[in-house]
Amino acid sequence: MIRARLAQVQLALMLLTRLPAGRLSDPAPAMAAAAWAFPLAGLTVGAGGALVLWAAFALGLPVGLAAGLAIGAMVVLSGALHEDGLADFADGVWGGQTQAQRLEIMRDSRIGSYGVLALILSVGLRWQALAWLAAQDLAFALMALVLLAMTSRVAPVVLMATLPPARAEGLGHMAGGVAPGAVLMALALAVLPFAFVMALPPLGVMLAIQGLFLLGLARLARQRLGGQTGDVLGAGQQVTELVGFLALCAALAV
Repeated sequence: MIRARLAQVQLALMLLTRLPAGRLSDPAPAMAAAAWAFPLAGLTVGAGGALVLWAAFALGLPVGLAAGLAIGAMVVLSGALHEDGLADFADGVWGGQTQAQRLEIMRDSRIGSYGVLALILSVGLRWQALAWLAAQDLAFALMALVLLAMTSRVAPVVLMATLPPARAEGLGHMAGGVAPGAVLMALALAVLPFAFVMALPPLGVMLAIQGLFLLGLARLARQRLGGQTGDVLGAGQQVTELVGFLALCAALAV
């Protein structure tokens, strides 16, 4: 049982990060079985960003540069996997007239105007939000980086569990079959550690806002695409991380 769980964590790291995670021994776990561990992959990415942010502050860099370096480090650690999904999702959902056209656009490696604008907004707003948080309270900003990296990686687990695959092949098809228990375990891993060190009202509001935006994205994906794909999963992570940042800024500003 422990060996199986460790293999699932290893697979989550291999799927969601560019960190060296070794090789899986046969039989390798299914993606759906490893979904509960997605927040642990987020933990490594968020911790890396937090370390860069702290080091930049320690070196006396301006807060804007420090925040930009931290966001950049997280993009590198994740291999821009989720940013790529967001760009393809934006291009496909708003760039095609039929479901088939939208899915075909999302397969195209080229990026369109919708994708470019989505990336600018995602990276730019997260950068600005982190810079503002760090200027107010560095310790809170460091915690927020890790918290949001973990909670936003619950979003793909929820989408995998609630939406059917939009294609008969590909990552979205492989991601099907996630059990409700995996969603609950992922959520518990992402939230419970912070419930002891963060005021519950801001945490609850942040989670509620993330959930509402994820619900909206899920409905859009079902209506426009017929279900989830790997790009939809990446877009879910990006959207929930971004709105989480904005919610925490609002909470700290009150």
